[in-house]
Amino acid sequence: MSVRLCGPSIQRHILQRVRAFSLTAVAALIALTFAACGGKEEISVSKDDPDFAGAELFSTHCAGCHTLEAAGSQGTGNRGQRTQGPNLDQRTESYEDAIFAIRNGGFSGAIMPQNIVVGDEAEQVARFVAKYSGSQAQTTVTPGE
Repeated sequence: MSVRLCGPSIQRHILQRVRAFSLTAVAALIALTFAACGGKEEISVSKDDPDFAGAELFSTHCAGCHTLEAAGSQGTGNRGQRTQGPNLDQRTESYEDAIFAIRNGGFSGAIMPQNIVVGDEAEQVARFVAKYSGSQAQTTVTPGE
């Protein structure tokens, strides 16, 4: 003997609500996943530019944490995370500083992986960063000037 707790119309209503909730939950999960990732656009450096290879390497290895317009990267989308690297549009870096950071895991060594790229690739990224960083950097007044 089977016991029927509700009629077919109530069962359809419940099924519709479960489907709607499931679709909403999946859409929210997808949105959260993409919100946590760094934004990525197109590399604006010309393919003829000698630093294009550095831009591509930066885009694939560094864009998750660092913002640099020339590489089409917007860093981490979740600004509350500790994985947020410096915005290199707002900060000028020399070749020497960039290669140091690449080899040593940034300047503190706490978050950025050491040797995220090595050898010629590290040099290409450092040259690219040195050339294109600081496009939005503001000059600061030094005491005595």
